[in-house]
Amino acid sequence: MNNFEDVRAWSAKHFSLKDSEPYLLSIEVPVGARRQSIFMAELERENQQPVLRVSTPICKMSSANSERCLRFNWAQRVGFLAIGELDGKEWLHLCENRPYAGLDSDELKRIATELSELGDALELKLSGEDHG
Repeated sequence: MNNFEDVRAWSAKHFSLKDSEPYLLSIEVPVGARRQSIFMAELERENQQPVLRVSTPICKMSSANSERCLRFNWAQRVGFLAIGELDGKEWLHLCENRPYAGLDSDELKRIATELSELGDALELKLSGEDHG
């Protein structure tokens, strides 16, 4: 993957695109019988190098426990929690930022799958639903 258009082409080949804007797209990834929304966007680092942000919404911030979120962030080796706006409301998102260098199809699939599964599990846990 050299740029966002490569990511878009890969995403369209493997999933149906829900949203597709110049530097933002969303897909739905199957997780068991459920589906998890994944957003991909291009961001620039301080040094003007582009990175791909892959994220999934977890819950509205009003229902998130800040201390649990910080403890989760501390324990993670991959991904982090952040606050982002979705439909005009603040949501807790599970995110991963990756440079395009070294990002290939297998790695992008792994990131999308891993974030989808972990995001779905966190969403169920925070909403009180059982994973059954």
